[in-house]
Amino acid sequence: MISVRQRGNFSNLEKFLKKSLGHDWEKVLDEYGKRGVEALSDNTPVDTGLLKSSWYYEIVKEDGAVRVIWKNSDIENGVPVALLVVYGHGTKNGGYVEGRDFISPALQPIFDELAEAAWKEVSAS
Repeated sequence: MISVRQRGNFSNLEKFLKKSLGHDWEKVLDEYGKRGVEALSDNTPVDTGLLKSSWYYEIVKEDGAVRVIWKNSDIENGVPVALLVVYGHGTKNGGYVEGRDFISPALQPIFDELAEAAWKEVSAS
């Protein structure tokens, strides 16, 4: 048999959750979305410049969650060019262009700052 005894209350947890729910996360994500686009653009390898200038972001609200999604509109033959650059690709004449991950290093500082800012916001008294 398992028994559980609890003393006290959940007032601190309730306060934490109410503050978290009451915050305008869309506004916060909008700021970081813009910063992410700038970081991606600054770190995108330049050939023609189209890939570099095609970054944008969307804020999506669904199932009680708010997310920021970074996207790139440079598509060639149905394939996102950013993926070709990151993962590498074959060429028409049988060669291979090695991939170069520029996305993760560009966005990691943005993720870190966003996580820190969100934690400070919801944990402040």
